[in-house]
Amino acid sequence: MITYEYPLNERIRTLLRLEDLFGKMDHFVSAPDPEDHHMALVTLFEILEVAGRADLKFDLMQELERQRQILLSFRNNPDISEDALSGALYEIEQAAAALLAIQGRLGQHLRDNEWLMAIKNRSVIPGGVCEFDLPSYHFWLHREISHRQRNLQHWTAPILAVNQAIAIVLRLLRASGRPENQVASHGAYQLMLAGRTAQMVRLRLGLADACVPEISASKYALNIRFLAAEVDQRPKQVNEDVRFELTFCNL
Repeated sequence: MITYEYPLNERIRTLLRLEDLFGKMDHFVSAPDPEDHHMALVTLFEILEVAGRADLKFDLMQELERQRQILLSFRNNPDISEDALSGALYEIEQAAAALLAIQGRLGQHLRDNEWLMAIKNRSVIPGGVCEFDLPSYHFWLHREISHRQRNLQHWTAPILAVNQAIAIVLRLLRASGRPENQVASHGAYQLMLAGRTAQMVRLRLGLADACVPEISASKYALNIRFLAAEVDQRPKQVNEDVRFELTFCNL
């Protein structure tokens, strides 16, 4: 099975993008090769751009506090494990405290580093970080693996609180929905929302179906077209029925 997630507002779109970027950065930082560490820096610069929204930190703290209040309302509920509840509350409180500890604008420590900003500015130019463009960067890429990884961990540490908070919010969001089995007749599916509110839809289907969903939504309707998963041809809608699992997620 493969899962597709479609955000229904800009805030969730930003969180999903950052989750994807943090995951890639973690992979590249832990890898040994200079090319991996170059990609780790490029990904870090992308995180800097996406997280540059002035209200991201506030949005995350507000959502964590809202979820904390919801969990507190379950205190002394016999159907809820007190240990699990206390663990969830502790995790949220730790994430909120880490966010609160971030001083100033997210990623400002990176913007203040002239050496990193020189690499960032050159990295958007095709082939712009060749050794003759940035000899000091070329030297850094030839340093010991442990040295490069320590640098990368030092540069990423001040923004890891954002990743921790995003992980909590998205985990709660994904757990909020109940999957429903659906069928797209001749590759097309439409659902009138009729006042139903959601922040994200999740769609799961089998790899054997060899098709991909094209999702669009408004406050009135959700539309899905299933296109043949061809990489060398113009995408076209499949003609057979497609069975899939649909979940509406809302915090």
